[in-house]
Amino acid sequence: MMGSVLRKAGMALISLSVLGGMALMAPSPAEARAHLGVGVIIPLGPPAPREEPVPPPPLQYRADRVAWQPGHWRWDGHDYEWEPGHYVELPRHRHHWEAGRWEQRPGGWVWLDGRWR
Repeated sequence: MMGSVLRKAGMALISLSVLGGMALMAPSPAEARAHLGVGVIIPLGPPAPREEPVPPPPLQYRADRVAWQPGHWRWDGHDYEWEPGHYVELPRHRHHWEAGRWEQRPGGWVWLDGRWR
């Protein structure tokens, strides 16, 4: 009889462990949205962009081969942090950088990455 009780208790403990592990593996709502291509939705909008002077391009690059990517607010999981602007080398001639931006959506704000056009 005691063996039967211990066996049942052991099975219950294993079941709880498995279910607990599955709960830990389940994505958060933000992770689920990111997986669906929506991005992480932040309920609080970003601060106003900072004024940032655009410095001259670095000397090691031709001025027509680089583009300025302006700074922007980045969500670090707890708060917004300023990501300063910087120059990047153009991938090909006649491309221009379309800056990333925060966009308001139902439920909050989503960051849309910048891209080359």
